[in-house]
Amino acid sequence: MTNISNSSAISRPDFVAIAALVKSGAKVLDLGCGDGSLLRYLCNARDVHGYGVEIDDENIQACFNNGINVIQSDLESGLSSFESGSFDYVILSQTLQAMKHTEGIIKEMMRVSKEGIVSFPNFGYWKNRLQVICGHMPVSETLPYQWFDTPNIHLCTLGDFERFCRQHGARILERRIMNGDHQVSFAPNLFGILAFYRFERQK
Repeated sequence: MTNISNSSAISRPDFVAIAALVKSGAKVLDLGCGDGSLLRYLCNARDVHGYGVEIDDENIQACFNNGINVIQSDLESGLSSFESGSFDYVILSQTLQAMKHTEGIIKEMMRVSKEGIVSFPNFGYWKNRLQVICGHMPVSETLPYQWFDTPNIHLCTLGDFERFCRQHGARILERRIMNGDHQVSFAPNLFGILAFYRFERQK
């Protein structure tokens, strides 16, 4: 595959953040993979091997064009076509908030992989809070839709997701909270725009 340039990596700090959570040479399943750009980046940056799962016909074709192995499937129906423990990582990048059955997909991720990685927009970010205080649903780069046409149905804060993990047997191994290409350490639930979590089934 053609290596992705440094400028491409810089333009997608979310790809860089996910790559930092993945070991070199790992077997990866990317759920809701879109056009396969993330998986292609991981193949180049971490020498991973794996598959994408996508439902949209145009994205399926784009994955083929990108040289990505892709399976057409609806995530809402689960991951029954994959055996338990088949992958080192299952990734759900900025798709969690659009899932109807959040609990089901997290359980399936823990079943088919050693570890799961999710990323999602932090609804607790201060600009989102400010828009709510002003009487409007937030619209931003990571939440670009209006209330009436948004696919996002389960928005959450960092605290919400971490409580969800505790309640559903997911042990958080690592988290990265980002604002653009900067990692946020101070008051991340207030100043973080995107959240990245690596987790495993509670032992």
